[in-house]
Amino acid sequence: MERKNYMKAFSLIASLFFMFGCVDMDLNPADSIYTQDQKDDLLNSSPDRLVADVNGLYSGLIKYASIYNWANATRHFDFGYAAACMIFDSSGMDMPAENSGYNWFLTPARFLDRTKTNEFGYFLWLLFYSHMRTANDILATIPSGVEDATLKAYRGQALASRAFDYLNLVQMYQFTYVGHENELAIPLVDENTSGQDATENGRATVKEIYDLIISDLNEAIEILEGYSRTNKGLINQNVAYGLRARAHLLMNNWDQAASDAANALSGYTPYSIEEVSKPSFNDISAGSWIWGLVVSETNDIVRSGLLNFPSHMCSFTGNGYAPGYAGRYINNTLWEQIPETDVRKGWWIDENFYSPIVDYDWTATYNGVEYGVEDWFGWQAPYLNVKFGPYQDIYDNATNACDFPMMRAEEMYLIMAEAQAMGGNPGTAKSTLESFIRTYRDPAYVCPASDAAGIREEVWFQRRVELWGEGFSFFDMMRLKKPLKRTGTNFDAQLSYDLPAESDIFLWIIPEEEENTNTSIINNPVMTTPTPVSATPTAATVK
Repeated sequence: MERKNYMKAFSLIASLFFMFGCVDMDLNPADSIYTQDQKDDLLNSSPDRLVADVNGLYSGLIKYASIYNWANATRHFDFGYAAACMIFDSSGMDMPAENSGYNWFLTPARFLDRTKTNEFGYFLWLLFYSHMRTANDILATIPSGVEDATLKAYRGQALASRAFDYLNLVQMYQFTYVGHENELAIPLVDENTSGQDATENGRATVKEIYDLIISDLNEAIEILEGYSRTNKGLINQNVAYGLRARAHLLMNNWDQAASDAANALSGYTPYSIEEVSKPSFNDISAGSWIWGLVVSETNDIVRSGLLNFPSHMCSFTGNGYAPGYAGRYINNTLWEQIPETDVRKGWWIDENFYSPIVDYDWTATYNGVEYGVEDWFGWQAPYLNVKFGPYQDIYDNATNACDFPMMRAEEMYLIMAEAQAMGGNPGTAKSTLESFIRTYRDPAYVCPASDAAGIREEVWFQRRVELWGEGFSFFDMMRLKKPLKRTGTNFDAQLSYDLPAESDIFLWIIPEEEENTNTSIINNPVMTTPTPVSATPTAATVK
């Protein structure tokens, strides 16, 4: 059946490509974006003149074709932060996908991106440091202690944005905080870093980066008090609390993590069982979304056709790789552990290509032949995700303008439960976890553990299921110092790695361009790509 003509789609996207200015590695703030007189004028009379820079904090996370000139072509993974999340999840053990040329995230799945010159490594470095540069430009203009309410809100958003960038980068280039506090992480670039400083700016330690993260978020939380945002794509105090909860969880600061997660939750409620009894996670208006990427129909990543999250992840899109070319599946051994009473079991199709959350009455006709859902969308193997709904919940919608979740209430409940358990209150943690799951996912749920270590293990399982496909799985594996195990699962045999915890191949390599301009860089070692473990693939192996 030719219901999706790939070459036609490719021609369409090619006709929509835009040319961009040269991409470089000049990631330090431009000393000052205004003269002192201009700053004084801005601060005293025209705070709205900074709105373009503040908007850049958000547009920078859904940027289209950012490495076009560097790569000499458009890369179909180059669509911002949602793509970074797919890179992270592809590096882990929970999201198998086809081993084919249509899978644009096969390179990180094989760890071939852990080199100095790989385009994925360059994309990730540029994404976060360019976003940070925008934050630093704002912070260089708006001093601490500013009184104007608008400028305080701008500064708070910039501080939290910079903390967000560092929180991602520090987990990419070094192992988790505990046990590695004094190891080299990444260059520390702030609003006071001059051009000369940046050329001799070695890697700060993990502790130094986390110190800045916490400092930034402490101030952000303080000055965002009372700020009312116009949409959930912007950072408010809840988001800053949520980011600090993540940081404290990584640092094993249990009481602070639980408290911050509770504060982040204020005003937000998880998706109900009814709400996730259909393909969802595509609209920022959902009451559980604390923060997300707002994607409009006119955005470049949508107009491109294929360079967006639904194209690669949504199994119902009318324009993408995901159905039929490079679907995204769940590790079948993880899926098998989900109880039948849990609504999330249906976020993936079973061995019979069935999920209770899919509308199987939907059909489409082509050349006089009527097709059902699984045939029309080219579903090829069990355990395909149907978690992420199409734009406007319309099956076969060719417009991929779905929003992307960056922080949900569900994550905060899980942070609370883990932090309470590890902080010496396993009884409270068990109650928190059971209340959350019973109310919003599985009415029959009983936490199988009662001690701190067991509850933490159970929370990890719940995170793997609840947050699947949202960019958390690989960093959770790193944080908990877990091995990567793909053998005996539905991963393709060529991707069947079995790697010990904290394998050096897990760390990304600082790009060669940064090494060339920053003479103080001591890079991570480039490791040999792992060899697949010889194993008989399961019947559910994704091909």
